[in-house]
Amino acid sequence: MNFYGIRAIYRFEMARTFRTLLESVAAPVLTTSLYFIVFGKAIGSRMGDIDSIGYGAFIIPGLVMLSLLNESISNASFGIYMPKWAGTIYELLSAPVSWIEVLIGYVGAAATKSVLLGLLILATARFFVPYQIAHPLWMMGFLLLTAITFSLFGFIIGLWADSFQKLQVIPMLIVTPLTFLGGAFYSINMLPPVWQKISLFNPVVYLISAFRWSFYGVADVDVVMSIGMTCGFLIVCLTFVWWVFKSGYKIRR
Repeated sequence: MNFYGIRAIYRFEMARTFRTLLESVAAPVLTTSLYFIVFGKAIGSRMGDIDSIGYGAFIIPGLVMLSLLNESISNASFGIYMPKWAGTIYELLSAPVSWIEVLIGYVGAAATKSVLLGLLILATARFFVPYQIAHPLWMMGFLLLTAITFSLFGFIIGLWADSFQKLQVIPMLIVTPLTFLGGAFYSINMLPPVWQKISLFNPVVYLISAFRWSFYGVADVDVVMSIGMTCGFLIVCLTFVWWVFKSGYKIRR
């Protein structure tokens, strides 16, 4: 295992984040703050409690997940696609690093950035809504697991994409709608029985439900099932990447 190669890729990706703080950090935090102002204050003040939780506090886990999923995918996909687009991918291909080390470097950096952003959003939420975290260790565990899983998914998108437009297709047309329909702003128990069953086919429901449980001890679905679904998706992504590279795929411009 070439740890020097992993560290070089990781440090380069982290340095890129600090060079673009406005786009990488300020923009997502500002966007989420607007959600807190509109939904937490303006609308939330006129809504009743959900599961004995104030509406403004109830939507915090969903808003964090909304940013976390999008940023994890965006960071990882852009990280591997940009060298392909600029032609600097050949420097990486000529270096003595394997695909596993490349994967660890890019996914590790993307997950780190996403976790830091998630924690920053949680800190920002304090200015708008009071909340408590019932299970802080579980919260960090779910945050880290989700960031790694969707950073890996973003890495796959970056390998597949051959244009900037394709980088945005899956996050915009699939991930964001699934997040909004996954209980980010409501409990699926508020839906009619038929739609509750349909919602269970949405994988994001399990992510948000488990993350909300770590805050308030309430969940729409069983926490063990949520962990299993997330780990299952992680295993599927890892298996897919392993199959792609073992089948002879080469990263090209």
